[in-house]
Amino acid sequence: MPTALAQLGRTAAPAPLADAVALSGFLDLVPDPRGVRGRRYRLSALVAAAAASVLAGARSLTAITEWISDVPAWACRVLGFPTDPFSGAVSVPHPHTLRRLLVQLDGDALDRAIGAFLTARATPAGPGPRAIAVDGKALLGSRTRVTRHVTLLAAMDHTGHVLAQRQVADKSNEIPAFRPLLDSVDLTGTVITADALHTQHAHGTYLRERGAHYIAQVKANHPGLFDRIRRLPWREITLDHHDRTRAHHRLEIRRLKTAAFAHLDYPDARQALQVVRWS
Repeated sequence: MPTALAQLGRTAAPAPLADAVALSGFLDLVPDPRGVRGRRYRLSALVAAAAASVLAGARSLTAITEWISDVPAWACRVLGFPTDPFSGAVSVPHPHTLRRLLVQLDGDALDRAIGAFLTARATPAGPGPRAIAVDGKALLGSRTRVTRHVTLLAAMDHTGHVLAQRQVADKSNEIPAFRPLLDSVDLTGTVITADALHTQHAHGTYLRERGAHYIAQVKANHPGLFDRIRRLPWREITLDHHDRTRAHHRLEIRRLKTAAFAHLDYPDARQALQVVRWS
């Protein structure tokens, strides 16, 4: 099953038919891989039906095709399948038809369409800037003859909605996929977080040009910037936050300090946070 559809399965309080019909309005972003001749079903109807089945609980291609075969005729009409004008019967696709289509779809285009739908569907988190986390993940069971696994870079808000995701090239890393991933997301007034791999001057400049703020992790893989921040007068700065917790037979202590400065060699950076953790 395409990973873009799988992320619909994590949607909170789904309304399968209503959400699938709403999604069909975003599917113009997805090119149709089929030939012009012999198209019996609209692309939006086929993908919307697959999405409705995932929202209803389907987690495999077999479950998707079984759901579409068993769904009532009125639901098929709502999803956009053709109706015979004389008998009123609704035609549904053969399982192999849907399988072939899902395999041929442009994964990145489908990701963008579903990400745009989830962004429009998401409930505002409340006052204050919207936080978006960018992180990569390896897909379980995606090993092929030439790669150990397929890696996706995803942008997720703090309510759990995946706003966009993009496959990382097999012989590359997550850095080149950062900008294409966020190009389809409205970043105005947001706060972007990512791991230390994405603490790149080009990424910081891009985010500021898009109207976003950022929290960039600085570690030893960025030695110049790390050394300059480490040399700030942390001993003279008042402790902002102290947390002491015990869980799973382990004591954890966290300390946070904040330093403001006039200039640092990173795009529009004005504050540094020192996080110290002991276990």
